[in-house]
Amino acid sequence: MRCQKCRSEASLEIRRHHAAFCATHFLDFFERQVERAVETGKMFTREDRVLVVVSGGKDSLALWDVLCRLGYQTTGLYINLGIGQYSEESQQKAAAYARSLGAPLLIADIPGEFGMGVEQFASATGRASCSACGLSKRYLFNRVALDHGFSVVATGHNLDDEAAVLLGNLLHWQTAYLARQAPVLPSTHPRLVKKVKPLYRIAEREAAAYAVIRGIDYIVEECPNSVGAKSLLYKEALNLLEQAAPGTKQSLYWGFLERGLPLIRGEDDPVLRACQYCEQPTTAEVCAFCRMTERAADRMRIRRCHEQSLSVARSSGEANRARSSNPVPPHAAATHGDLPL
Repeated sequence: MRCQKCRSEASLEIRRHHAAFCATHFLDFFERQVERAVETGKMFTREDRVLVVVSGGKDSLALWDVLCRLGYQTTGLYINLGIGQYSEESQQKAAAYARSLGAPLLIADIPGEFGMGVEQFASATGRASCSACGLSKRYLFNRVALDHGFSVVATGHNLDDEAAVLLGNLLHWQTAYLARQAPVLPSTHPRLVKKVKPLYRIAEREAAAYAVIRGIDYIVEECPNSVGAKSLLYKEALNLLEQAAPGTKQSLYWGFLERGLPLIRGEDDPVLRACQYCEQPTTAEVCAFCRMTERAADRMRIRRCHEQSLSVARSSGEANRARSSNPVPPHAAATHGDLPL
């Protein structure tokens, strides 16, 4: 297998493009795909300040790297979700890469600000962990961007991610979600920042190859809460189709963007208002994030009160058992008034 550019030995085959590249020309291919996504989607310009959300994984760090190399003004944002050791290691990877890049990194600490992580949000409110996580991240993307004056937020969602989400939305006919599944989500409210996905033309395998060739040190382990997630099942199904018919994922997602999305976009655009608590855009009086955190705080307060009641009851029970096992002699309990005359 030879590189189609220089005819040297190829390092990576990209079957959906009927192409193969050496390491050098693969990097050129990767940069061209990202640049094309940014320009054709009018995602941002080199005058815009771009907030790149980084998780410490291959996709987000590869995105940050390539945007810096292409000359865009970027700042990283890491969100500490409070998922134990996984979050600690992810933050270390993001911080180490920021130092090597010489680029600024903002950190939003959910446990530090709200007193609990996304797992506690989920358990206290009955949400799935991935649901609580996604809601928290979307809220903080927007809030941090507004607070620091960024005009656009960029995330590392790749072609595999978008195709899997699209498949799930199609299987359940989630038309409201389908209408918003685009690589560019423009601002529709003064306090809603534009969101973009510059890697939507890049497969997950290609993002991993880019990170390896560039020497980017990223966290390999998947989030422990993703075990059993439906999105992984959809990815497996699409991988089987891609293996038998290269280009399936691209055809599905790009075809949807070209022919499906225009049919449903704008049909039921929600009216946004400011949340009465945090002033972030929402369709209700109180945004979903504030409702979740308020409910979680209430549940945690109830739980702490219950645990304190149990602790008091246990202590009282132990004291009673101690008195029962060591009865006080009648003469020791008698008072002066009880003495016989």
